[in-house]
Amino acid sequence: MTNTALVVGASGVVGAATAEVLSEAGWPVLGLARRPATQPGVTALAGDLLDPSSLREALAGAAPTHVFIATWLRQETEAENIRVNAAMVRNLLDALRPLGSVRHVALVTGLKHYLGPFENYGKGTLPQTPFREEQGRLDVENFYYAQEDEVFAAAARDGFAWSVHRPHTIIGQAVGNAMNMGTTLAVYASICKATGRPFRFPGSETQWRSLTDMTDARLLARHMLWATETPAAANEDFNVVNGDVFRWSWMWERIAAWFELEAAPFDGVVRPLEEQMADDAVVWRDIAARSGLAEPDLGRLVSPWHTDADLGRPIEVVTDMSKSRRLGFSLYQPTDDAFYALFERLRSDRLIP
Repeated sequence: MTNTALVVGASGVVGAATAEVLSEAGWPVLGLARRPATQPGVTALAGDLLDPSSLREALAGAAPTHVFIATWLRQETEAENIRVNAAMVRNLLDALRPLGSVRHVALVTGLKHYLGPFENYGKGTLPQTPFREEQGRLDVENFYYAQEDEVFAAAARDGFAWSVHRPHTIIGQAVGNAMNMGTTLAVYASICKATGRPFRFPGSETQWRSLTDMTDARLLARHMLWATETPAAANEDFNVVNGDVFRWSWMWERIAAWFELEAAPFDGVVRPLEEQMADDAVVWRDIAARSGLAEPDLGRLVSPWHTDADLGRPIEVVTDMSKSRRLGFSLYQPTDDAFYALFERLRSDRLIP
């Protein structure tokens, strides 16, 4: 049977990379989003995951064999995150059920599985690092768990296989994305260079000095593709990171050098980007006008609140990949190279000067 992919959230960081990787691998790809973007090799479907009738209309005539869920909607409270994001997954899988075509569903969540939701992020009793899949769930409400439960229930009902993929902070490109550290740091560096402001690490001393890791969006996409093609990976949950570890005290200097900046010395003071960039919308609009950039709206490029959450954590975060390695996934991506590739792409797409 010919494989056909449905990438849900195809306009986001992970979804866009997944659609690109699958298309390159020769798969027919359907890209579902509320406002789908044009992508080579991807058939765009416009649908709202919170509107079952919209989904039925969007999926009419589609018969995907493999579904890649890479989207969520941020809400004010975790209770609302659970209600809304569980409904999105449930509505999608209910809409696909009559088609009878689905053989595998891959769900992207993240390390908040181990760190807790935004309301309790990095607080309380947490598993020891490196995080391992067998550590299981925390005893708190978490929308990632609710999303998983919807997939598990539908799989038991409809007979498809599943996989859950937990990346660390993702490096990738998308405009209008809620969690986008790479582009946020690129824009911040560009503003510092244009205005002469010091390029200061905004986070905690723990993050500055401790080991950490990250996840390149294309590596995550390849991990999902691998899981769909590897029988032993069916019905399993996986951590997904690049394979290297680093300290921000090292990485910050490398990012600064790419932008031809001198990194300001770190003095241990937390200076959140959300505060540093609070008044930068006008500054960015001026930079965009002078440099002929494609996106003058700062809010569509940066997510300082999310970058602050990651860089301000008071704990070390390192992720174990042994489960995937034992099953044969061997791809590796140096994180500094992932940043450089993103910066080059942002520049070539006229998103940064």
